[in-house]
Amino acid sequence: MARAYTPKVLTANRLIEGDVVYYGYNGKWVLSHDDALFLEDEVQANDLLASANKQADLLVGAYLADAILQDGKPVPTHFREDFRTRGPSNYAHGKQAKV
Repeated sequence: MARAYTPKVLTANRLIEGDVVYYGYNGKWVLSHDDALFLEDEVQANDLLASANKQADLLVGAYLADAILQDGKPVPTHFREDFRTRGPSNYAHGKQAKV
């Protein structure tokens, strides 16, 4: 029996800076998980992933990550994805410096 599709966000890393990015609801790559497009349609999600994988000059490691919708914003369901939303962890810089 096939597994039911669960909502996702599309994520990757920028090739040059290494920043975690998300495919935004505005159709552009964004830095904030809050601004990611919440993908409830499996076909749309797979099409966007295929498109992201063709952007080798900009992105690396694109994949679909499980998410839920809370207060109108996508929220990661796995600790790895929650961790990635905060940026590098070796010392406070980037996203962590803003907290």
